[in-house]
Amino acid sequence: MHHHAYLWTGPKARFDDEALRRPPHPDPPPAGSRPELVERYRQVAAEFRTSELPPLETAYWLVKPRSLVRGTWDEAKEAAAWLGERLAEYTPRFASEADRDTAHLARLVDAAAERLRSGADVSYGHYLERPSYLSLAVVTCSPNRAAPGLACPCA
Repeated sequence: MHHHAYLWTGPKARFDDEALRRPPHPDPPPAGSRPELVERYRQVAAEFRTSELPPLETAYWLVKPRSLVRGTWDEAKEAAAWLGERLAEYTPRFASEADRDTAHLARLVDAAAERLRSGADVSYGHYLERPSYLSLAVVTCSPNRAAPGLACPCA
């Protein structure tokens, strides 16, 4: 078992485009569907795997391009340390004063290490100034507990 890290920052409006953050339905719209529905399905089918947008389900980071992996670790503690470093890096930009509390951030890192050790994924998100959004994720791989059929991006 190992862990892959992912990071995304960008405009909140782009993050809120949930259609591009979920995998396309396995079946396309039936014949005779509204043209805008068919077009949206085609767009999602073409862009989901290549988009840098965080998926709604954390495990689906594994289908994204390998170039989006920000780090890989065998040890949960090391992966959680990466999360802690990123949280510390972005803390000054957090929109919420409560999110900047160092004790709270330390608890998030400790909880992440525990979850990763158990084989679960971790995903944290924070609103940044200028309405932007920060998404951090560490995904357990080989296999992923939530989606064991997803292949490792580094295999």
